[in-house]
Amino acid sequence: MEQKVQLNSKAKLSQHFVLGEMCKTSVKTADGNIPSHVHIENLKRLCGWLEMLRSEWNSRYGGGNDPIIINSGYRSPEVNRAVGGVATSNHLTGCAADIKVKDICQLIRYATILLDIADESQEDFDELLIERNASGAIWLHFAVRPSGNRRRVRLIQT
Repeated sequence: MEQKVQLNSKAKLSQHFVLGEMCKTSVKTADGNIPSHVHIENLKRLCGWLEMLRSEWNSRYGGGNDPIIINSGYRSPEVNRAVGGVATSNHLTGCAADIKVKDICQLIRYATILLDIADESQEDFDELLIERNASGAIWLHFAVRPSGNRRRVRLIQT
């Protein structure tokens, strides 16, 4: 009998982020969208940045305990194909998150905070992409690699 691998969705990646929210997907695939240990380490690094974003957002604009909501984090190759992700997506390695925003103002403020964090810490990120789909939905894509970060900032219409 084959034993099915399950995701420990409550495993903490950082103070406010758990593995389940960084691996959630509406697409059901045979592989279960289970990250490797390397992917989990990448997610932890990413969550470090998300923690700083959360803290700074709450300090500047938030209600003191506003969460950062993740639409998409780690994606297995099957999930990435199913959602139309590019073959070189940082989501495949656990290095990227798509962050939900309530409006364009929040999106721009999130982006500004992340740029400020990069400048102040002198740490680089790989991608900060303001994305919009054909139906008008907007979100912030943010990625941090273990090395070789490109500090790529773009506005993308998908």
